[in-house]
Amino acid sequence: MPSSAMLKQVFTELVAARDAPRVPEPNLVMDDPAQVEAFREAGLEHGVMAPVYLFHAANVSSVVRPGETVLDLGCGPANQLAMIARLNPDTRFVGLDLSDEMLGFAAQRVQEKGLTNVDLLRQDITRLDAFADASVDAVYSTVVLHHLPDVAAFDAVFRQVARVLKPGGGLYLVDFGHLKTERVIRYFAQQYADRQPDLFTRDYHASLRAAFDVADWRRGHATYLRSFGRFFRMLPLPYMVCVKSPQRRVIGEATRRQLKALYDAMPGWHKSDYGDLNGLFRLGGLKAGWSPKT
Repeated sequence: MPSSAMLKQVFTELVAARDAPRVPEPNLVMDDPAQVEAFREAGLEHGVMAPVYLFHAANVSSVVRPGETVLDLGCGPANQLAMIARLNPDTRFVGLDLSDEMLGFAAQRVQEKGLTNVDLLRQDITRLDAFADASVDAVYSTVVLHHLPDVAAFDAVFRQVARVLKPGGGLYLVDFGHLKTERVIRYFAQQYADRQPDLFTRDYHASLRAAFDVADWRRGHATYLRSFGRFFRMLPLPYMVCVKSPQRRVIGEATRRQLKALYDAMPGWHKSDYGDLNGLFRLGGLKAGWSPKT
């Protein structure tokens, strides 16, 4: 059941008039050291993004298999990538990013965690020039696509994913959906303002304003990715949306134990956030890759 705070935002979105058009972020590449550090900190195990990362890690783990090569589009400082790679040690991951600053942090993270199944590559995700047609087993991207400047770039990513994925490949693309009211956007950006750097709060607000409309996601999915997976959105509030392939494997007991340990280590407010993500996506038809109750 969604929390009471989440239900208030749902009500606002349902009854209020649209007053929040999409406002693109100024740059595709995050190279400012202060911004990078704030983003990196938020994605650590104790950071405000921890429940979001855990939810996505479980979903990615359900669509990748041992022995496969998997692309992470826009890996950033590799907080999410490192978590997924640890959960799937027999899968090879290639983290792609255009920011040298981010890739530097990513290399540090991979080394700190002793990961041997991760490579990093400077690459434009709208082109994927380093990869041939039908050459990768799975592709995922977590909360990255809103950084793209316009719908043309957004469509280019979908087109490139369809090009490089093998038939029947794994897919999990997830990001914010554009919310129609500035009031709800401000709520989510400032929800944990007392627990995160002010710079991260401002960047979070900019990211939510830059999110693409649900209609853009539906069109991109229908045009390029329908054969690889389904489109899902949180209901009734499209705070997040995704395209996900059917589950390609049953997550093993060892991985389930790791996921449960990460969940159990989270404070109560993180668990509440995880429940909101899981519950609202479930209302939209998405079956999570793992649940704390299983």
